[in-house]
Amino acid sequence: MASNGEPILQVRDLVKHFPLNQGIVVKRQIGAIKAVDGVSFDLHRGETLGIVGESGCGKSTLAKLLMALETPTSGSVRVAGNDLAHAKGAELKRIRRNIQMVMQDPYTSLNPRMTVGDIVGEPFEIHSEVAPKGDRRKKVQDLLEVVGLNPDHINRYPHQFSGGQRQRIGIARGLALQPEIIVCDEPVSALDVSIQAQVINLLERLQNEFDLAYIFIAHDLSVVRHISDRVAVMYLGKIVEIGKDTQIYDRPTHPYTQALLSAVPVPDPEGRENRERIILQGDPPSPANPPSGCRFRTRCWKAQEICAEEEPLLQIRPGADHPSACHFAEVHDVVHAS
Repeated sequence: MASNGEPILQVRDLVKHFPLNQGIVVKRQIGAIKAVDGVSFDLHRGETLGIVGESGCGKSTLAKLLMALETPTSGSVRVAGNDLAHAKGAELKRIRRNIQMVMQDPYTSLNPRMTVGDIVGEPFEIHSEVAPKGDRRKKVQDLLEVVGLNPDHINRYPHQFSGGQRQRIGIARGLALQPEIIVCDEPVSALDVSIQAQVINLLERLQNEFDLAYIFIAHDLSVVRHISDRVAVMYLGKIVEIGKDTQIYDRPTHPYTQALLSAVPVPDPEGRENRERIILQGDPPSPANPPSGCRFRTRCWKAQEICAEEEPLLQIRPGADHPSACHFAEVHDVVHAS
């Protein structure tokens, strides 16, 4: 559950443009891929912010920017008041210790030539002040036990574990430096449904135990709703709607959010017959050449002339209770439509 007070993570006007170059000997820039284009949000201690959207909308690039794995074109990322985006050297190393990541694929994110003990204990080699050498084996075993693995398996290799167990190893590695923020980049998308539930329950238990804040990136809207306190919907590098989980799922106001929710599978046969299905026409535009004004207008059934001329601001519209970037935003319940 979200806690009050100063945000642990503050993102302001974050932009990442990848240059498009032409030429072999003499290269010149002919454009840019606008992967992330002006994203702002806050994250509080103990809170989970879910980020959803189609493939290519900029979710994973945003995760890399939060981890300082990519350098932003502009904007700022502040972790516990420290500017991560412009920090260097020892200061960057100190700040990054407080924000860790759980990767998407548990099969390729673990080095097959390293034992589990070496994988989980590797952060201690970089931040030696966290655990002196004599204490590291015990700390690694404690971490394995915390995530539900047998501490005696410290000398085993990744191929000796199942997919769900490997993801637990990745989570243990993320916890090693006692961070306050963990970025989860689609941590359950490569797992079976039954295993997904186990990993989600583990993440929730760890959040309560260590007061962690999560950035949870996923395609599965039902998973995001289960774990998130707030949800941000991304489209073509921008956040188009953000709010509490109940606001986004029960009272969506942006047409894109409504289309996403209408595609969520419904287990009740009667509910499937009565629900409204919104099918978007065409493909998402290229991030190298996004439409003018509202970026969703080329696929939106509400689009009018103003949508091409003026970019809608992410703000609370009349009749709504959370921000939405749409000139014609209005509450439309598609999940429980009758």
